[in-house]
Amino acid sequence: MSNLLERIKAGEVLISDGAMGTFLYAKGLQSGECPEFWCVSHPQAVQEIAQAYIDAGSNLVETNSFGGSSFKLKNYGLADKVREFNFASAKLAKQAMGNKGFVAASVGPTGKIVEEEGGDTTAQQLYGAFKEQVLALAEGGADAICVETMSSVVEAEQAVKAAKENTKLLVICTFTFEARAKGFRTMMGVKPDHAAKVAAGAGADIVGANCGNGIRNMIEITRQIRMALPAIPILIHANAGAPVVEDGKTLFKETPEFMATYVPELVKVGANIIGGCCGTTPAHISAMAKAARAAAAHA
Repeated sequence: MSNLLERIKAGEVLISDGAMGTFLYAKGLQSGECPEFWCVSHPQAVQEIAQAYIDAGSNLVETNSFGGSSFKLKNYGLADKVREFNFASAKLAKQAMGNKGFVAASVGPTGKIVEEEGGDTTAQQLYGAFKEQVLALAEGGADAICVETMSSVVEAEQAVKAAKENTKLLVICTFTFEARAKGFRTMMGVKPDHAAKVAAGAGADIVGANCGNGIRNMIEITRQIRMALPAIPILIHANAGAPVVEDGKTLFKETPEFMATYVPELVKVGANIIGGCCGTTPAHISAMAKAARAAAAHA
């Protein structure tokens, strides 16, 4: 299996996976239950999710470790389970993927705000939590670390540095942007071009955006990142549209066919790895994979 970056450099558009949380709830995860705990309590269910995306055409699958930092696990009284949960998450995904593709270990935000942004947590504390998490993910067999759903450039920088300085893995860093009157911004007010530059400056090998937007908005976000960083690979994980609450349930209504129609434009503006976030399913990934490969063939 050639290096992920080499495949991108050769012009291949790689396909990532879709939603993890949506799938876990469909398999029985209860509200208020720790998703990462399922890596040890329901390992078969977690591995089946990875397998479903691989079968749909994913070259890259993520681990069930988004909230696997000590800060997040502390909310469930499980702060001492960081190594166990993260190691298991990477091992399960790697067992499913084998040598058919790559495993990108998911590292989400801690939920803490650093002191320089008005919070009560130091950058060093964040770095320490991320270091503990990425070491376990690397030990479990991950090929890359995917720092994702970031809104703070300070937190993202600490996560990227923790991964680069303590593992030999590729590092991906994606932010979540909201459409505002003056353009796309993270919750902390950061623009796509600046966020990507900070991530790359900290050592990220791949940058991009995930969550927060349907696939149409991701086209402009990708364009802005590509203009700021002409050479770095870009990963995009769009939601299946904005969430809609009906009868007490949160639904994402963009169909696989709808999302697939925007894939050629996403490739055209510079996306190198395309997958999904909230609400996306193996059916979405299958449709987007076919569209991406067709677009690459005609490029």
